[in-house]
Amino acid sequence: MAVGNRSFVTEFILMGLTDQPSLQLPLFFLFLLMYLVTMMGNLGLIILIGLNSHLHTPMYFFLFNLSLIDFCYSSVFTPKMLLNFILDKNIISYIGCMTQLYFYSFFVISECYVLMSMAYDRYVAICNPLLYNIAMSPKICSYLMLGSYLMAFSGAMAHTGCMLRLTFCDANTINHYFCDILPVMQLSCTSTYVNELEVFIVVGINIIVPSITIFISYGFIVSSICHINSAEGRSKAFSTCSSHIIAVSLFFGSGAFMYLKPSSPGSMNKGKISSVFYTNVVPMLNPLIYSLRNKDVKVALRKTLSRWKLC
Repeated sequence: MAVGNRSFVTEFILMGLTDQPSLQLPLFFLFLLMYLVTMMGNLGLIILIGLNSHLHTPMYFFLFNLSLIDFCYSSVFTPKMLLNFILDKNIISYIGCMTQLYFYSFFVISECYVLMSMAYDRYVAICNPLLYNIAMSPKICSYLMLGSYLMAFSGAMAHTGCMLRLTFCDANTINHYFCDILPVMQLSCTSTYVNELEVFIVVGINIIVPSITIFISYGFIVSSICHINSAEGRSKAFSTCSSHIIAVSLFFGSGAFMYLKPSSPGSMNKGKISSVFYTNVVPMLNPLIYSLRNKDVKVALRKTLSRWKLC
């Protein structure tokens, strides 16, 4: 029965988002639609940026990575989530649960630092345009992305490693739609003090550092925008910045609500709802917010469609 001599539980049961039968089918179609929009939107951006040389700039380099992360990130848990709506019992193996937890942690931490890099890129572009080519050289952009993935790797290893040290005896029903850290941790029959401390430290660093950096960057950006003489220019810049800030606030705010508070069995129901924002809503909105309102992307889309018609 034991898995690696660490656990008596060989599989877990995912409770899903809701246990009300009347909501299962409508929610299945709603989240299926969101998943398809997320996949098509992010895959479309990846293809457009890859095929169009005029989009090979720092801003679109980060957007390419963000879309790639969102594309992979949504696929880690959404298929299992959809199964929850149509199956009586959605079972996941112990190893599968730990694997899902690792990749979820990796992609969500990656997104935190990519969003931070994008905010820094916009800060340099608007507040220090003369230094942009130096401050955002290909080498520096590569270092920023490498740092994002290294932080994600170390954070995911810390979360998964601490989870593997726990023992699970009898309880195996996870009050969530995927193997998230806190719901799984609550099933342990051994002390979780070290895990709770690790979660508070690692999640605290990966939420607070990027979010503070992002809002400081946008603070300087807004200050610079206020000095623009053209009312039309100010309105356009504020419109773009407000969209970015809303997406970032949803992502970091819902993540902080889930992790940076004392956990309890009763808080998991609220946590499931808040997690929908950073697991489903934000990856779907990112392509719309960062690209569809962008003239460069629209031009790239027209050029790509024209090439395909000629072929």
